[in-house]
Amino acid sequence: MHVHIPRQPGLPPSHMENTLRNFFNANDNNETIDDIANMYRKLDMMALLLSIDSETTTGEIPDSNDYISSVVKEHSDVFIAFAAIDPWKEKQAIEELERSVVDLGLKGLKLHPVQQSFYPNDEKFYPLYQKCSELSVPVLFHCGMAASGTGTPGGGGLKLKYSAPIPGMDDVAADFPDLTIILAHPGWPWINDQIAVALHKPNVFIDLSGWSPKYIPKELIHESITRLNHKILFGSDYPFITPERWLNDWGKLDISKELEENIFLNNASKILGI
Repeated sequence: MHVHIPRQPGLPPSHMENTLRNFFNANDNNETIDDIANMYRKLDMMALLLSIDSETTTGEIPDSNDYISSVVKEHSDVFIAFAAIDPWKEKQAIEELERSVVDLGLKGLKLHPVQQSFYPNDEKFYPLYQKCSELSVPVLFHCGMAASGTGTPGGGGLKLKYSAPIPGMDDVAADFPDLTIILAHPGWPWINDQIAVALHKPNVFIDLSGWSPKYIPKELIHESITRLNHKILFGSDYPFITPERWLNDWGKLDISKELEENIFLNNASKILGI
């Protein structure tokens, strides 16, 4: 449920992506999109591709949704994708979301409150969520600490406050009960807040990407195999963590196959209508 698409050919390197690679020590993972598709075929696994449009706040030219869609169409047996939308573009953002879903076949919306510098519950952005609800597609919010900007002066100017699940994402879930919301990553340092939102709101799910299972806080692991087993989604955050490494570390946990099936297949299939 969480794979970063390689940079669109012809665009300059992303400074934000480079800070992520440095944080995860993943500078050697520079495969082409064909290499990545073949890797997922060998794993017998589908990958949900994501990118971030933070042009307003970072000035970086984003990967286009046409590019994202073309990659999915070329490798439709292993790839699906969400649209990358800059919420600050307001009416243009809404129109681009609708075009991406209706015309390009993308399956949801990716937002990164830290990198895009916005509070999810700012009603300025509510028309974007309303459009998602009308289109019956989920929205995925980065939740918790962001690796983007880590180690650079002032964290690259990025502010972690935007990614707290309460009140921001909880408010959105309450105000849009028909909207499926995915909280991406274990939401440290707000793990218990993240768990509470997912327990309280039927429309909120959590993906486990960006953390090796051996480092995921024990509270979230416990909930993943008990009360939230129907709400948890497998994700690696490739190329920053490979799916092989993630699965190897997960395999060291004592979890039944029945519970794993929800995390690795059933929950995502339901959300995405597969």
